Amino acid sequence: MNPDARILAGLRTAGEAGVSGAALAKELGVSRAAVWARIEDLRKSGYDIEASPHHGYRLRSCPDRLHPDDLQARLGARTGIGREIQVFQETASTNDIVEKLARDDVREGVVVFAESQSRGRGRLGRRWVSPAGKGLWFSVLLRPKLPPTAATQLTVLSAVAVARGIERHTGLRPSIKWPNDIVFGTRKVAGILLELGAELDHIRHVVLGIGIDVNQTAEELPEDLRPIATSLRIEGGRTFDRADLASAVLIELDAAYGRLRRGDFHEISDEWMCRCSTLGKRVSIRTGDRVVVGRAESLDEDGALLVRTDHGRLEHIIGGDVSLLKGTTP
Repeated sequence: MNPDARILAGLRTAGEAGVSGAALAKELGVSRAAVWARIEDLRKSGYDIEASPHHGYRLRSCPDRLHPDDLQARLGARTGIGREIQVFQETASTNDIVEKLARDDVREGVVVFAESQSRGRGRLGRRWVSPAGKGLWFSVLLRPKLPPTAATQLTVLSAVAVARGIERHTGLRPSIKWPNDIVFGTRKVAGILLELGAELDHIRHVVLGIGIDVNQTAEELPEDLRPIATSLRIEGGRTFDRADLASAVLIELDAAYGRLRRGDFHEISDEWMCRCSTLGKRVSIRTGDRVVVGRAESLDEDGALLVRTDHGRLEHIIGGDVSLLKGTTP
């Protein structure tokens, strides 16, 4: 972590007790004057840091914007997801930035946030509306040692991690709609987009894009999306700290990715099935020009959805556009 991140981490750890300038200076290996200068810069960035001769420095409040040093301070020193964080005020798409980092051979674990996106996108080329300061729009670079056929495992673990991160920070419990939507009832609050760079037998890199609607009011959602979209503010009846939520989601992502690399995908898929609102339902899934209709039963070992068709055949579906149907499967 850089000096500002380490100062913010020290302030958070100290809490109401406060931390002295001398202690911070010793931790950073700099002078007290250098610590004071960094504190002044943080204040100019919107951090309310109180100074007291009895308590030292205390962090009173943070600005409602994403700051890479603050996010790093909340996460602590990491070697996995979140080891490096970048924040842009505005960009076309965070996935595009991470794709370029991937082509430049940057190590996995870097995370790119944007306060707003002008061309945010979801699955199947759909637009993702990304208003400034209202949500979390970010992408993660991964380099998993997996064949392309197992890429669905990454969608599954990401959905579980996002749902867990939301629950951990807000106390709300969203469901997962296959393959990559986080929902409350029938309304979507978050989506996941996986973009691969792969050879026939291995994945070179994965760009994992995540969008979470956090603090929009119902009136701030685009009119055409109001019947199918929601936000955490709408569901919880209050605003939420976006930086705290971001760190909660990244911590869960790192933990889930670690389980995958240790060969424990079954633990993740078990939780996915407990959280999934699609299983046990009659569905229609469009994959290209083909439509599969049947009952969604389970996941296979690679994370594909198992659908029992009306003719009794078990289909393995790795992607598509799903609709829930009324009625039961014969």
